[in-house]
Amino acid sequence: MLEDQLAPASPTPLTRSLGVLGVLFLTLSVTTPASSVFVIVPGMLQEAGTGAVWATIIAGVVCIATAYIYAELASAWPVAGGEYVMVAQTLGPLAGFVMLGVNVFNNLIFLPVAGLGVRAVLASVIPGLPQVPTAIAVVGLATFFGLLDIRVNAVVTGAFLMLEVVLLAAVSALGLVHAQRSPLAFLAAPVGPGGRHVSLAAIGVAASIAIFAFNGYGAAIYFGEEMREAPRWIARSILLALLYTLLLEGVPLVAALIGAVDLKPLFASANPFGDVVTALAGERAGQVVALGVALAVVNALIAWVLACARFFYGTARDGSWGRPLDRWMTAIHPRWGSPWLGTLLVGGVGMALCLLPLRLLEVWSGAGLIAIYAGIAVAVVIGRRTGRTGAAGYRMPLYPLAPVVTLIALALVTWATWLDPDEGRPALIATAAQIALSAAYYWWALRPRGWTVTIPT
Repeated sequence: MLEDQLAPASPTPLTRSLGVLGVLFLTLSVTTPASSVFVIVPGMLQEAGTGAVWATIIAGVVCIATAYIYAELASAWPVAGGEYVMVAQTLGPLAGFVMLGVNVFNNLIFLPVAGLGVRAVLASVIPGLPQVPTAIAVVGLATFFGLLDIRVNAVVTGAFLMLEVVLLAAVSALGLVHAQRSPLAFLAAPVGPGGRHVSLAAIGVAASIAIFAFNGYGAAIYFGEEMREAPRWIARSILLALLYTLLLEGVPLVAALIGAVDLKPLFASANPFGDVVTALAGERAGQVVALGVALAVVNALIAWVLACARFFYGTARDGSWGRPLDRWMTAIHPRWGSPWLGTLLVGGVGMALCLLPLRLLEVWSGAGLIAIYAGIAVAVVIGRRTGRTGAAGYRMPLYPLAPVVTLIALALVTWATWLDPDEGRPALIATAAQIALSAAYYWWALRPRGWTVTIPT
């Protein structure tokens, strides 16, 4: 009786209430430029020093190519399930479910990884902050906001995003006003952490980190079913999200390198941008920046809970998990219009995963991004060849340049990742295991039932 009330036989559709700006705010919140700059980009400096500028340029080219792929496929199928729908529509149900399986791991693990990182961000403001309780609290807070109307969340995440922009603009201004060196030197003679000329291999590794830092622009697809005239406008949201991400992350990087009094401690620091702010504007300014970054992480968690719940809504509508999970995850709240039970399940799993070691979660997340980007690159080629994307509202320029660039870059990143026996190789093995498990589940559980992807009208 209760199950019949929670989810009717035909799932309630999501409400189309978002425009380009709303989807853009939510997508940029997923990319979370401020936390990427303060948490991920330091790894580029530690690896390649001022060569991080070249790495940013290379990663930018790769991400532009991938964004064009996302834009074309999303305009053909603006469906909440995201990448697995694109792949299933072009490469078939087995490949589609493998993509779904990889996304399940990536989507769920982002929540605890981001939550467990909050303590490190706030270390200078609140010493001794407990890691696991803090992570559970912030994931729980994000889950609460995720239950609300999508338009309310667009406003909330948009407000947080404006704070991120102000924060990054302040960091950039500090570096540019206190310029110590010319940025042209970073391109002509990049210097590594040891003071020596940086190698191409180091720039390549830093570029792979930059690709991860820029990732998130494709999350616009998860909000496609709540966007007005999505086939016409969703490509614009994706491309604008990447453009702003490149600016908001690239400019502070160059500004910090220009304004740092001494580059050697900058390369060695775990918090180089915070150190630049503290050195140029004082300790109190550094603490304010730390609080801003923590808010950016919370904002990213809110946006990701929203995206993840909609992803699982799509998977459940396609009958991927069986009763009662499919019925629960497609239940739409009568007032807020959100997949509320799915949101609670996503948040609950995210909070439970916070109890696991951070290192284990990072390995589990694997190199899923490589598989996802490769899958959609092949999908757009096959879609063009078979005519499946013929009705797309957007067509990328200079085809097939974008998928070719993406696939070549992914091959190089995969090779470089495999050469790292401590982190890279276990990540690739973890992703291979995810692919194998997903294929087995499809073959034995879903193929006999004739699993297919639903394309809502």
